[in-house]
Amino acid sequence: MADYFTHFSCLIDVGSAERAAAAMAMFQRCRADDNESDEPQYRGFEISLQDEGQSGELWIHDDDSGDPDGVVAFVLRLAEELDLRGLWGFDFAYTASLPIVGSFGGGATVIDLGARKVVGWVGTQTWLTQALTGEDPDA
Repeated sequence: MADYFTHFSCLIDVGSAERAAAAMAMFQRCRADDNESDEPQYRGFEISLQDEGQSGELWIHDDDSGDPDGVVAFVLRLAEELDLRGLWGFDFAYTASLPIVGSFGGGATVIDLGARKVVGWVGTQTWLTQALTGEDPDA
């Protein structure tokens, strides 16, 4: 039996070491909220400070098997709490412990931090199917 994984590793710059510390505190609150919830939102990833907490960068990465939706939920909440602006995005990979057809792929998500919304998402399996069948992905 195969094990399936989702992997990602990305940085988000929140502007300063103080804001990065506030983001870490918010992450801990989100996790505490998840422990009280029947439908946790902020699972499948970890966050740590970059540069020993001297910069505004946070490293977001999968735990054992990541959840890109959890990252999106967290970053949208982070954008709201810290009033972040601009575009931010990350990509991810789907892998498996055995070479099973259809078990590999990936995707990417782009978020407009100021508008607090996802502005684009692509999955490689969908893209490949559309490219092979001649479908218009914007139709």
